[in-house]
Amino acid sequence: MATIKTWPSGERPREKLAEMGVAALSDAELIAILLGTGGRGRDVVTYARDLMATYEGIGGLLSAPADDLLQQQGMGPARVMQLQVVMEISRRYLAWQLRRDDGFTQPAMVRDYLTSQLRHQQREVFVVLLLDSQHRLLKYVELFHGTINPAPVYPREIIKLVMQHNAAAVILAHNHPSGVAEPSQADQRVTERLKKALSMIDVALLDHFVIGSGQPVSFAERGLL
Repeated sequence: MATIKTWPSGERPREKLAEMGVAALSDAELIAILLGTGGRGRDVVTYARDLMATYEGIGGLLSAPADDLLQQQGMGPARVMQLQVVMEISRRYLAWQLRRDDGFTQPAMVRDYLTSQLRHQQREVFVVLLLDSQHRLLKYVELFHGTINPAPVYPREIIKLVMQHNAAAVILAHNHPSGVAEPSQADQRVTERLKKALSMIDVALLDHFVIGSGQPVSFAERGLL
């Protein structure tokens, strides 16, 4: 079987990157450069394509649990850590953008950030984004784990965080590990309870996002706030 070294230079990922820029590379070529080598009779690009086919794309691969990745042929601890580092860099970059002056004027960026934080989670996670008066991100907090319910503890805990960080507005989010992002009745009850509690201290609840396997659902866009 021919190796990448025997390919025309314009088809080899590193040479293609040098000549045409990173945006010209396919997802498989990006992963191939990251991994460096293939394995067991497969060149690195084919190996990268096979991995992405297994995880239904680059997003699924980067967010896959480490234990699961280690079961894949040719994936040792070092490679798993490489993928985890790339995913964490992307999360931190999105967080950095959202802390800039215009971060929360771009709804798509907020969706991307929340998706990167929550879609890979194996259990339900309820998070609070605390914002300043200019709607810049002050703090991302994973507040509760497990099934969401309208327990009275939620308003107390969130108000405590708001006061601690002097937040002027809040965005809520949680994931549905089942993959279905449709808000439940419990989600709506919790949201209404928190909206009322926050209004009593003049803090705006801007939105509540539900993250599933498809497009995130926005309570504000649904008219549920």
